[in-house]
This record gives sequence, C-alpha cells and structure tokens, in this order.
Amino acid sequence: MIAEIIAVGSEMLTPFRQDTNSLYLTAGLNDLGVSVAFKTIIGDSISHLTNAARIAIARADIVVFSGGLGPTEDDLTREAAAVALGLELHRNPAIITALYKRYAARKIVMPPNNAKQADILDGAIMLENKNGSAPGQYLDTTITGPDGQAHRKIVILLPGPPSELKPLFDSQCKPRLAETLPPRYLAKRMLRMALIPESQVDARTAPIYQQYADVETTILAGSAEIQLHFLCAKPTLAEAQARVDELTEKIEHEMDDAIFSSHGESLEEVVLLHLGMRHLTLAAAESCTGGLLAQRLTAIPGSSRYFLGGAVVYSDSLKTTFAGTPANLIATYGPVSPEVARSLAEGIRARTEASLGIAITGIAGPGPGEPGPDADKPIGLVYVALSDSEGTQVKEFNLTGDRERIRWWATQHALEFIRRHLL
Repeated sequence: MIAEIIAVGSEMLTPFRQDTNSLYLTAGLNDLGVSVAFKTIIGDSISHLTNAARIAIARADIVVFSGGLGPTEDDLTREAAAVALGLELHRNPAIITALYKRYAARKIVMPPNNAKQADILDGAIMLENKNGSAPGQYLDTTITGPDGQAHRKIVILLPGPPSELKPLFDSQCKPRLAETLPPRYLAKRMLRMALIPESQVDARTAPIYQQYADVETTILAGSAEIQLHFLCAKPTLAEAQARVDELTEKIEHEMDDAIFSSHGESLEEVVLLHLGMRHLTLAAAESCTGGLLAQRLTAIPGSSRYFLGGAVVYSDSLKTTFAGTPANLIATYGPVSPEVARSLAEGIRARTEASLGIAITGIAGPGPGEPGPDADKPIGLVYVALSDSEGTQVKEFNLTGDRERIRWWATQHALEFIRRHLL
C-alpha cells in the first residue's frame, strides 16, 4: 500500500515555516510497511485543497492530512475532504459539549466559530485530541474508481501542531492501521561514501541495484558525500532484510573502501572508531576552518578518548606560538602552502604528544589571500597535512563554492584523509 501526506497551511509556503510533520508521519507509516509515495503542501485555499484531496484519494491507498482543523475561516481541511469524498459533514454534539467544557474550565466564553471543529465526515471515527481543541478523524471507506472497481481508501485528518499530531497519530492511528493493513515490513540500509562524484557511484552501482526490482534504491548527494539508501517491503522483516543485505553486500564489494559506513555512521564517527581500534590519538591545527574539524569530532560522545584537541591557528603569530611553525617559513611560503601545512601538522602532534597530527590551511574567501606570498593564490586553495611517527603527507585541494562550503569540504577531506590513512 502507498500513502500520500498533505500538509495544509499557507505559512508553509513561505520561507519562515517548514513542514516537519510529514517526516514524523513517514517514519510511522514506514514502521507499518507503508511507503509514502507523495507529499504535498497546500495553502489555505478551498479549491486548491479540494483538488489536491481528489488527486491524493485517487492515487494513494492512505491519505493523511495534517493541519487545517482549527476554528478559523482559513481552516478548510474538513470541508475539502468532504467534497473530495462526496460526503456530508455532521456536527457531533459530544464534541460541542467537550469544547464548551474546555473553555469553561478556563473561564473563557467559547467563540461561536469553534463549533466547526465538531464537524465530522460521515462514517469517520472521531479521534480524541487530549492536547488541543481540534479532534482528528479516521475514515476507512470504499470508493468506486474510474475503472468501475471498488477501492479501499483510508483518510486521516490530524491537527497541525506537532505536540497534538504526534501523540494522536501514535496512540490512535497506528494501532488502527496495524490491525487492518496486510502484514508488511520495511527493511532499510544506507551506505555512505565521501568525496566521490554521484555519477561515478551510479555508473558503478546501477548495473547491480537494477537487478533488484523489489528494492527501492535512492542516491543522495550533498555535504561532500554520497548516500545510497535501500528500502524493501516484504510480508516478513526477515525476507525484507535478506534482500536489502544481499544487495548492499554486492554494492560494498564493488565500491570497496570508498564506502566509509554501511549502517549510517558519520565520517567523524568512523574516524574515531578506527582511532580507537588502533589505540591512537589525534590532534588538530586549523586555520581556515576555524575549529570546524574539532567541532565535528567533539560532537561524538566519547571522542575525548581519541581526540586530544588542538588549536585554531588563524593568525600567523599563533601558528608559531601554538604549533611551532617558524615565522620565516610563513614569511617565505605564505600561511597557505604545503610547507606551512606540514609544519603545523608536525608541530601540533609534537605539542600535544598525539599519535597523529592533522592540519588545515587555506583560502576560504570571499576575498583573496593576505598580502605577500598568498596574495595571488586562488580562493578555494586548501592544504591538508597528516603527520604520524612514519612521516608527514600533504595534499592540495582546489575547492569551489562559498566560504561555508569550502570550510566544510576542507574538513571532509581531512577526515577522509585520516580514515584512508588508518585503513
């Protein structure tokens, strides 16, 4: 079975509000073996909402509305769903009584427009909302499609505030769905790769995943990494997991050590894991990234066992003071140079007595490098150096994008440098 989620509210069509309910609902539906095929955001327009409801009811088995159940004139979900389904609304006296009691307990006179919250679709089950005034609705019905056949449809209306939607969906919708839907279980896996083009990943893996029509494969690119998501639905979880695991095993064999995670771990988690397995420690000297690498590593619980710390050596004087880089080396080659990167990595390693020292220096922009040897060096030029007891390696990168992107990619290159070194 497939589902569609319709988020209702003009505010979510502005730059200031986001639809987060659909993420929660998708996770809950996936738990029941239901795939979400469509998500739609509709403003507070009765015609637009009715059209969207008609389309959703025609193409999805389960349609979940979030929002638009309040008392104001622009709360139109009930009305639109009724028109789309060809049903009438009836005013539920028990809800009216509950609303009056709710306002009386607060010593407030209930405005007349609150009464519309008691309008229920014919045949729908009212879902009590213990955290708000707008009840939800659950309708399990049959409609005749264009093919003349009867089709089962489940339509759910939920209030928009997450504090109301989440407990109502969990306590009253999921149990009903679990009782009536055919047994279906979803298995998921995710593979992650850093600093490899999306097209290259697809060219190498498509011949493999295309052989698994029953496994949905999605490739996501962003933040200097590629993610391969696999999703499979079967009557039992064991069947679904077996298919997903079989496919991921073949992908892992093809991509080999380009894959840094096969169960969703972040690159920084994997680096710390490798350090721990080898009983090694790490220290960092960061210039253009300003502590971003350290921040990523220290965001992982327990990282202090393997990441000792380091220094943000943004100014030339602190490169000398904190990492022991000679001032004449900086003056001769410039702070953005392989020579200085090498010295920073070796210096921070010696200063902290870490097993490995990592250094990042570069020009993140938006302006050019400082006057002197760096003046003509391009924006995006970054050097990363890694030092251990065997010696020091330096890599040069020419990164593109704005300042934020260059800084993030520089830390990604540093982490991947460490991971591959430890392999």
